[in-house]
Amino acid sequence: MGRPAIPLARLCYWPYLRAMNRLSATPPAMIATRQPQGRLASAILWGAAALGAVITLGAAALWFHYGTAVFFEMVSAGISACF
Repeated sequence: MGRPAIPLARLCYWPYLRAMNRLSATPPAMIATRQPQGRLASAILWGAAALGAVITLGAAALWFHYGTAVFFEMVSAGISACF
């Protein structure tokens, strides 16, 4: 606490550091603002969420209706039919 501060750079480098600081400072007009989401992007997002919810609810309904063993057999048969 009582020690003098240690300089981070030599005095001969200060003009270079000042110039670099001016170059790196971004004026407020150049800062990019976030573009608002379009209606199409929002519709795609909501559609994907709805499709995921329907698939999850369908899987849960099959699980409750047929039980676990039959459910897993149906899923494996469906996957093997696709490939």
